[in-house]
Amino acid sequence: MGALRAAVVGAGFGGVGAAIELREMGVEVTVLERAASLGGVWRENDYPGAACDVPSYLYSYSFAPKRDWTRKFSHQPEILEYLAEVAERFGILEHIRFDTTVLGATFDEARGIWVLELAGGETVTADILVTACGQMSAPAYPPVPGRDDFAGPAFHSARWRHDVDLAGKRVAVVGTGASAIQFVPAIAAEPESLTVFQRSPGYVIAKDDAVYDAPLSRWRLRAERYRTFLLKELFSIRFNHYPALFATVERKFRHYLRDQLPDDELRAKVDPVDRFGCKRILISNDWYAALRRPNVRVVDHAVARITSGGVVTADGTEHPADVIVYGTGFRATEFLASLRIVGRDGQELSQAWREGAEAYLGITVTGFPNLFLVYGPNTNVGHNSIVFMIEAQLAYITDAVRRLQRQAPAVMDLRPEVHSSFSTTMQKRSRRTVYAQGCTNWFITENGKHTQNWPGSAIAYWLRTRRVRWADYRVTAVPRDRAQMTASPTS
Repeated sequence: MGALRAAVVGAGFGGVGAAIELREMGVEVTVLERAASLGGVWRENDYPGAACDVPSYLYSYSFAPKRDWTRKFSHQPEILEYLAEVAERFGILEHIRFDTTVLGATFDEARGIWVLELAGGETVTADILVTACGQMSAPAYPPVPGRDDFAGPAFHSARWRHDVDLAGKRVAVVGTGASAIQFVPAIAAEPESLTVFQRSPGYVIAKDDAVYDAPLSRWRLRAERYRTFLLKELFSIRFNHYPALFATVERKFRHYLRDQLPDDELRAKVDPVDRFGCKRILISNDWYAALRRPNVRVVDHAVARITSGGVVTADGTEHPADVIVYGTGFRATEFLASLRIVGRDGQELSQAWREGAEAYLGITVTGFPNLFLVYGPNTNVGHNSIVFMIEAQLAYITDAVRRLQRQAPAVMDLRPEVHSSFSTTMQKRSRRTVYAQGCTNWFITENGKHTQNWPGSAIAYWLRTRRVRWADYRVTAVPRDRAQMTASPTS
């Protein structure tokens, strides 16, 4: 039996990191990326003002530190450049198949392998399947009647039309989430008028940004990374265990809001009614300043429909527009929705997840052997860096692969009782977090299942994922005569 072969779907932070770790273990890796370049969410979201809301020194791989970030909260081009540089440095680019769309994957029980179906009819086989498709890859458009009737340019912030000149136009922005608070200030000076349609206001706090004029030394970089991480970990107590502790922070926000928006009417429109922390906390130094501009107007009535010439709100008012920009987020709860993944006994992952996505430690699912998820269900964090969480998942995956290498050919499958117990615990613990209290958010499905955030500290997750607990799995040898059928990488 030769080296194990892994197929990695997606070339963002998760996919590039997985490819690097697996290649260093001697695994033959093929990364399948549907776009023409790598980057994932940072390739797609190139709208004006796009930036990270996690400090740069923490939003980077621990095994590939960057000492010369230009600012504390890096903008999209620099993050994308960093990821491309890491992929090149570790020799990953030659293992990425760009412009390659994976339609689905089926587990072949007899041979103990995954068979991936690609657009165009080609198939690829692999011993290990790693999905690293992210949660911010599928734009969400509001279910508003008449969207296709609009006569002018209309696009999502994640599909920004850089060819559309906004100067002198009447621009309508639907949504006031994490993307809108970045691109609205960036474009506010261009249009004749900018109308922002707000469904519900969020908490937007000051961004403690800074420009760096020199690279850090290696020891300073390490110290800064640890300091930032530990400070952020303290917020886990409020987010996940004692939400009432946010009361003081919320009072400080009210004072900040009054300072930023002296106008009583405007301030009342954007003053949040939800509990602090229940929805994603936003950071910006220029959002409220943009709303104060004379050409910017906030409309807090719901969007009822789109016409050929503008936006009609629930009060019956039509707001003329030449351009519409949807800053309405992503279909984050639809994990792997674009892939048809079939495991043992013909079970489809979409059916297993019909009540909401769930995975053990966000990584493995019963009935889907040798399938590993990166940035899977309940692995998001509202208080720390997702890159740290991804690296924790990669540590777990590589530990699993070490055993599969020793016992090759073999498959590992999560025990059903472990999956069930973990999922029950996740939902029970999630109900105690701030995300389940005081608002409606995208973290929770329509039937009340929390599929997004890890209900604990990042350190706790790291401790859970350092090693595979093999009692949780059934490891089955694949007969060697059957394994010989996997010799060819494609079929």
